[in-house]
Amino acid sequence: MIPTDREILAIHREAAPTRAAFESVYTHCQIVCTLVEQFFTGLDVDTDLVRAGALLHDLGVYRVDGTAYVRHGVLGHETLAGLGFTEEICRFASCHTGVGITRDDVQNQQLPIPVADYLPRTREEELVMYADKFHSKRLPPVFVSGDSYEVIVSRWGVDKAATFADLRRRYGDPALDGLSAATGYAVV
Repeated sequence: MIPTDREILAIHREAAPTRAAFESVYTHCQIVCTLVEQFFTGLDVDTDLVRAGALLHDLGVYRVDGTAYVRHGVLGHETLAGLGFTEEICRFASCHTGVGITRDDVQNQQLPIPVADYLPRTREEELVMYADKFHSKRLPPVFVSGDSYEVIVSRWGVDKAATFADLRRRYGDPALDGLSAATGYAVV
């Protein structure tokens, strides 16, 4: 069952603890959806599923509430499962952080999430994870260029930088200038 845009909007409104949180998270998810749509041409993917995944991937941010931000993926997965969504939908929340979190990452970095692999298994999941790298909810929100994210991700290791470089080779970088002009968010 793939939720409609209207159903997803209602889910966000219900989950958001404040109007400001709703505006930040839902706007980010809409932007990630717009970004991911740039990658559809020539790919054999379920575009409705990818769009829903992009619009729902950060639902767990509403529940972070002072705990480690890295938990937002697991919290989003739990929230979506609690709403009756299939694992196929829930995984967009738990498998979009960074360029994927491995079991070894969880253990070696002592991350406050259950020890497991949080890696995309499908192209649909991978596309949402990748598109998410190009927009940040920080204040003020910004678009992140591929070159800038390459610097960011390299802090987590050569393997993470190599994964991101591979994603860039396969999908290319999204066009950010038009989105920047439309939203007023800078490209960094």
